[in-house]
Amino acid sequence: MKTIQRYFVSAILISLGELFMFNLTLETLYCQTDDNSTQVMKLPQPGKPLDRQQTIMFAELALKNIQTEYPNKPSNVLADESRLRTPRQMHPAFYGCFDWHSAVHGHWMLVRLLKDYPDSPINSQIRQTLAENLTLENLQGELAFFEEHEHRAYERMYGWAWYFRLVAELDDWNDLQGKQWRQNLTGLEQLLVTRTIDYLPRLTWPIRTGIHPDTGFALGQTLDYARQVGNRELEELIIQRSKDFYFADTNYPVQYEPSGQDFFSSGLNEADLMRRVLPQASFVQWLEGFLPHLGRGDRGEGDRGKFQPAKVSDVTDGYLVHLAGLNFNRAWCLQGIASALPADDPRIPALTELATAHANAGLEYVFSGHYEGEHWLATFAIYYQAGIGNQVKSQ
Repeated sequence: MKTIQRYFVSAILISLGELFMFNLTLETLYCQTDDNSTQVMKLPQPGKPLDRQQTIMFAELALKNIQTEYPNKPSNVLADESRLRTPRQMHPAFYGCFDWHSAVHGHWMLVRLLKDYPDSPINSQIRQTLAENLTLENLQGELAFFEEHEHRAYERMYGWAWYFRLVAELDDWNDLQGKQWRQNLTGLEQLLVTRTIDYLPRLTWPIRTGIHPDTGFALGQTLDYARQVGNRELEELIIQRSKDFYFADTNYPVQYEPSGQDFFSSGLNEADLMRRVLPQASFVQWLEGFLPHLGRGDRGEGDRGKFQPAKVSDVTDGYLVHLAGLNFNRAWCLQGIASALPADDPRIPALTELATAHANAGLEYVFSGHYEGEHWLATFAIYYQAGIGNQVKSQ
């Protein structure tokens, strides 16, 4: 009888402990208002900074994950038994975050936080971690992996695009340590540029999908990189291939998005690319044909002119939680599209409002306490919050 009593007492204590930890988790997502009520922490609008606690919370997610080797999804090709290696042996710099591309954009996010919040109390920890990972030796190890014949298409083009985004972020940063990291990235950078220039002329049709291979997303990121570093050959190639792939597109079928595990809107990625490629007047005309209902507020044809924020049914499912990322992707694309329109365009308020709604919906899932989303979602949130859609150069 005493044994049974002890069991129930232990069970109650464990449940109370779990409830306490759950409440602590909730407290990190809520903040006090002036009247002592609480509200969900909202993602700031572009141009408005994160507060001190938000900066720390976002940074801590990436810091925890970029040096966490397991669980891991390597996605490499095994040419023979001798190629059986651990994630860290294959990727001395980018071995964490479950997969290579997530590790890369986790590093990008930390660099962005260093630049945007130079006085944050967590910056010394960020610098120490980046210094440990982004050594010349580690980056040479990354290059050696990509040089292996069977890995010519490894992470094409999604991971390549995030690598270019990381390089571009460091390229214009007047920081002694940042300059060293940028230099260390050069070897793999040059290889990926060569491979991109070789690949794009051979890509007969764009890849239209709501996940990693989407061509529109990759071309937009790579174009930003090319312009940042002054690679005119790469820039001209991307502009030409973007026009080849997308310029004749009309009446995008918005009603077919999203698929059940999308983290991209392929249609909005395309528009976000074309506003980089086309002069403003040409882009406005192209957008009118491609997404004629976007931002107009009409409910014709099944409300296909509107994108609604997605809800995640299970944050512990690594594929279903993709929809949280879709919210951020839509938000930054809508933000970018709005920035490319004339200042008096009547669609801008609706696009901005819709972007904000998506970003706030995405934020609900960033700090879920589950690795399936926490290893990558913070990056998508910071990409939107940083207002990159309003900063990149158009033609």
